[in-house]
Amino acid sequence: MRILRRDILKSGATILAAGSALPVGVTAELGRGAPNFPEPQDTALPPAFGVLKPIRDHVKPITSNERKARVARAQELMTNAKPQFSALFITPGTALFYFTGIRWWPSERMLALLIPRSGESVLISPAFEEGRVRELLPSPAEIRTWQEDESPYRTAAQWLSDHQLHTGRIGVEETTRFMFFDGLRKANRASEFVSGDPITIGCRARKSEHELALMRLACAATFDVYKATFASLHEGVTQETVAEWVSKGYNKMGLEGEADVLFGSASSFPHGSREEHPLREGDSVLLDDGTTVEGYQSDVTRITVLGKPSDKLQRAFEIVRKAQDAALAAAVTGKPCGSVDDAARRVITAAGFGPGYKYFAHRLGHGIGLDMHEQPYLVRGNQTILAAGMTFSNEPGIYVVGDYGVRCEDDMVISADGAAQLLTPGFQPSLELPIE
Repeated sequence: MRILRRDILKSGATILAAGSALPVGVTAELGRGAPNFPEPQDTALPPAFGVLKPIRDHVKPITSNERKARVARAQELMTNAKPQFSALFITPGTALFYFTGIRWWPSERMLALLIPRSGESVLISPAFEEGRVRELLPSPAEIRTWQEDESPYRTAAQWLSDHQLHTGRIGVEETTRFMFFDGLRKANRASEFVSGDPITIGCRARKSEHELALMRLACAATFDVYKATFASLHEGVTQETVAEWVSKGYNKMGLEGEADVLFGSASSFPHGSREEHPLREGDSVLLDDGTTVEGYQSDVTRITVLGKPSDKLQRAFEIVRKAQDAALAAAVTGKPCGSVDDAARRVITAAGFGPGYKYFAHRLGHGIGLDMHEQPYLVRGNQTILAAGMTFSNEPGIYVVGDYGVRCEDDMVISADGAAQLLTPGFQPSLELPIE
């Protein structure tokens, strides 16, 4: 998993390769009206990538009414909280995009959204950016501006005062820069500033059917690119070249995406190492990462071997797959997040790869949506209760440092009844067949 990718905001549409099937229920979610995406580039790729075609016109974007419903949900959570919240303070990032549809590069000039417990929200914007902000908004909204020699924090504090919200609890979104939080706090000392997590996570953790459809499409696109990539492997190719294939494959589909590519012993580190060498007979090949559809992420890991796999690699793969099955079955509404990690870890430990984090070196999974890693997390001890619509990666692994590593990763959604359901088209069938 390339760490830098986790922090990059991406948008795109998806495609399913010729002959691949949409997941059940997704076809009805496809529509028209997607925004402009990068034009596919004519780049040199192996023949297996020739089946990838863009279908960006069939992606259905999140609507203004859906975003208004998200704001209404946040207001409901603020009202029902004990004690109540007066307002929610959000600066550029995926939360801003979630509620407004605006993607804004963070800078030293504050752009912020204030959602009150009731009534209409406001955007606090640099005056010279007002026109661009209005252009990006999917529907009209109040904007209060500040000039370069004025304080944005006083502008925000004045709005809170005008709406009798300046003495209550202000929820601060978790990724807010300290300077923005501190500036507003100093300008509005009568308020209590607290974590906005109960509101933002309360909204974002449970995905709508539309959001799930976009995530399924992102996962299906990742499968299509991986399938072409694995079919193109040959002795002597480099990790860098394979990573370029993946990126260009997504681009051919009108998408942005990438992969962390690990050969042989480099896979014994969950996030890889600096080790670089051409692919050799008997080497394992691990691909990890994904793409986005309308900002919604996929995160998929697959592993195979060039040639015949060793007995130890084959055994590790079979154990990891059993751990995935156990996690899927344990991911049930009403259970704590930590219990899913426990179920997968028991399988791996019982097979001799323990104790604790010795060989399964990381948590089982992370929440996924507009951020590739978002709350809640499937980690030992997490008492957050699973609820229908929550989405997670399911990625157990075994890592024998300096020798080999195996990880299989799929994305899943918590069901209203029974075990979780896959968002990916299916688990890895075998070590020799990473994508069916």
